Amino acid sequence: MIITPAEPHDVAKLLSFREEAAAWLRGIGSDQWSRPYPADKLLATIEAGTVFMLRDGHTTAGTITLTPDAEEGLWTDDELAEPSMFVNKLTIAREYAGQNLGGRLLDWAGNRAHRAGARWVRLDAWTTNEGLQRYYLAQGFTHVRTVREGAAVNGGPRVSGWLAQRAARQAEHGFTDHAPPPARLPFAA
Repeated sequence: MIITPAEPHDVAKLLSFREEAAAWLRGIGSDQWSRPYPADKLLATIEAGTVFMLRDGHTTAGTITLTPDAEEGLWTDDELAEPSMFVNKLTIAREYAGQNLGGRLLDWAGNRAHRAGARWVRLDAWTTNEGLQRYYLAQGFTHVRTVREGAAVNGGPRVSGWLAQRAARQAEHGFTDHAPPPARLPFAA
């Protein structure tokens, strides 16, 4: 499988991934991703070069967003002073579920963050999705705290404030990486 940067034409695929994931989550009793995500915000992250696609031939198996930009209101000033990269919108197509592709994408993200000079890979997970939280803990993340104040990126109250982090590190992920090398973080030594 190959990792490539997302392109503007991938917006429709990414939105359909989110809809597929939201439907699956509803089926297991979670309201995660029940509000639509604005296509213009998604396009902006693609154009910023922070969205990556996992491709299996002509099929998209998954996606991950890895950015040096933290969502406002989640991390403290001291935490933001530490070189970090942030994982968002990790999604695996249902037909590829159960193959540890999510764990391998997290390893890829940690490896990429390490190459950029980050100390941490950080994320915010859905506050009420305890299964997802257990998943991230099993992937080596440590829960930092839960933030409930503030607003969601796509409107309404904050719903994704379960914060976790793990050290950025070299890792074998087994993917062919066609993404350009990461830029060094401006505060990285």
